[in-house]
Amino acid sequence: MSHFAKLDENNVVTYVIKSPQDADGREDEFTEQTGEVWKQTSYNTRGGVHYNPETGEPSEDQSKAFRKNYAGIGYTYNEELDAFIPPKPFDSWILNETTCLWESPTPYPEDGGVYNWDEETISWDLISQ
Repeated sequence: MSHFAKLDENNVVTYVIKSPQDADGREDEFTEQTGEVWKQTSYNTRGGVHYNPETGEPSEDQSKAFRKNYAGIGYTYNEELDAFIPPKPFDSWILNETTCLWESPTPYPEDGGVYNWDEETISWDLISQ
């Protein structure tokens, strides 16, 4: 099975489908048949790492890692990075170009607490311990 993301004129994902056929050449085929732009996406890739669907652990074969992240509606396809990037959650967050995921400018606390991001103070607010 292969998954494909339909892109609008701004390279924003508007639709994702599962195709029962192999991916070889399918992007070009979809584009030629419909006049729309489609890009293959990997259901098991997150942050540039391919995960084994049975174990949830990183796959031994990382050549399966594809376009950094599985595309979702509202994600943007970046041609230069050949990656799907999720919507930016907060103005202060910074794109990690290796994972193509957004990171807070202040690291998440590692004390076991549960936190919410506070954009006004650019910090994590403790909700519960």
